[in-house]
Amino acid sequence: MDDPDLNQQQLHLVSSLNSSQLERIDTLLLSNCGNQWRKVARVVGTTMMDDDKIIEGIPDVFYAQRVASMVEKGILLSQGNLKSMRFSEVKLA
Repeated sequence: MDDPDLNQQQLHLVSSLNSSQLERIDTLLLSNCGNQWRKVARVVGTTMMDDDKIIEGIPDVFYAQRVASMVEKGILLSQGNLKSMRFSEVKLA
């Protein structure tokens, strides 16, 4: 089962993030990745717990989308279905 799409309220909240906040999210996501495969759900969950300075209420699905974006850019490697954070894994490229 794929992760849900962002709803209108979530899309509005995410669109309010500035480039500095997005960079901080990406940096934290990367800091929770390593050279071994890790479930995307773990990377996302740990990042969300570590992240006390990002706007509250950003959904886990958005963090998972940021992970998928870093896979597309070649920053992370993946295996499994990236549309489902419970059934995909990532590691540093």
